[in-house]
Amino acid sequence: MRWRRWIQPAFLICLLAIAARLIPGPRVIDDAFITFRYARNLLAGNGLVYNPGEAVLGTTTPLYALLMALAGAVSGGTRAPFPTLALAINTAADAATCALLILIATSLGHRRAGVAAALVWAIAPMSVTFAIGGMETSLFVALTTGTLYLYLTDRLVAASLCAGLSLVTRPDALLFIGPLAIDRALRGLKGRSPGHAATPVSVRELGAFIAPVAAWGVAGAFIYGSPLPHSIQAKVLAYHLPAEAALVRLMQHYATPFLDHLTFGTLWIGIGLILYPVLFGLGVLMVIRDRRAIWPALIYPWVYFLAFAIADPLIFRWYLTPPLPMYFLGIFLGVERLGRDLRAGFLPPLLISVAVALTLRGWILRPDHGPTRPAPDMAYIQLELLYEKVAQELGPQLAPGEVLAAGDIGALGYYTDARILDTIGLITPIALDYYPLPPEDYAINYAIPSRLIEDQAPDWLVMLEVYGRNTLLQDPSFARRYSLVEEIPTDIYGSRAMLVFHRNTPNE
Repeated sequence: MRWRRWIQPAFLICLLAIAARLIPGPRVIDDAFITFRYARNLLAGNGLVYNPGEAVLGTTTPLYALLMALAGAVSGGTRAPFPTLALAINTAADAATCALLILIATSLGHRRAGVAAALVWAIAPMSVTFAIGGMETSLFVALTTGTLYLYLTDRLVAASLCAGLSLVTRPDALLFIGPLAIDRALRGLKGRSPGHAATPVSVRELGAFIAPVAAWGVAGAFIYGSPLPHSIQAKVLAYHLPAEAALVRLMQHYATPFLDHLTFGTLWIGIGLILYPVLFGLGVLMVIRDRRAIWPALIYPWVYFLAFAIADPLIFRWYLTPPLPMYFLGIFLGVERLGRDLRAGFLPPLLISVAVALTLRGWILRPDHGPTRPAPDMAYIQLELLYEKVAQELGPQLAPGEVLAAGDIGALGYYTDARILDTIGLITPIALDYYPLPPEDYAINYAIPSRLIEDQAPDWLVMLEVYGRNTLLQDPSFARRYSLVEEIPTDIYGSRAMLVFHRNTPNE
């Protein structure tokens, strides 16, 4: 009995999730370094800021930044190993998500679908990459999944608190919380089902949700002028995208939840666009009659799809992860129903095994850069390693008070601790005055406006060649005022090199 307790699927899958993150170790994404620097400045007494003395909210995840600062406070202060701390927090969060998926499916009477969803989440490159990458994605998903489980089990005050915390973690939590709030309001008016009394929303529920949201709202308004991240506005103005770019990327993603294209090629996308929504729909129809309260979670992947397709932002890879747990669960519920309707008991275990095998194709045993331990192939950090190398070389040359300009500010800012001019404007509001650029200036997103560099005159500029190909590198004025001090060959993003410039003194 004791051994049987330890070898339960939930326990083993949680262990698998932990191993799948600890084995690769930290492979930190550039954006995560931005949050780390916010946390480090808070511990240094500079406040939750990127550049000391500049109150700009350039991170989209204030709760995660505060959590990182708290973890850092008990493990070295400003010298805390933030990549390792992030890995520990994210690993715990993803293990919790695996357990929650099983508990949710069990409450629906379909435990096997939950086990399958948890198993895929444990090893999915879209999950693991951003856990080891230091992003807030794992915490965000654990909070939203926890909100759902608590709601389904009528722990409404705890669910409200979890929902409030998820909203302080990322603003797009509204896409998950909104449908849940509608369902909760309906329950308050007419009860859960005929013959059951209504359950009005209590003051404690409202208070549990409002407390973290209001606390951050007041603090954000007082410190930054608004609790909303400034980086949202920057991303809208600075990036140049076709009108359908987000829609196409989302369709590709929803058609290949198990990275099917790695095995079957891109032609599979057409099949997946039909297959997986149909399976998801079958799963929804199977459970919705018995547990109506599950509908907000099962429409969440599609609400998310529509919101991002309409907004049409530049889709970073971590934007694709939040709807996956519910998408996995819906698909595997559909597989369960398919097996039942066809009276083919072998079908669900077979299809689940295929999904796991397809997902594992996204892993590589020996990456060609960074740590050589097994890791998801998409955990690509060559750019971050290049910026770290530049930062280590440039750090000793930076004089106190000098300004370093860059389009990618994460690793450079974290490793140099220099005052940064962000050419995209995530933490430098004045940069937004120079956007949008004419379409011909974009060789790629992150194109740097020539006038921004001319007007702000940073002491140093670090950029991929492609960022300035149609702007700075075509500007004779820039060539007169700045000298190229280092050129590192690289083909990242179609670039020819990483370039380091220094502003000439008047005598040069």
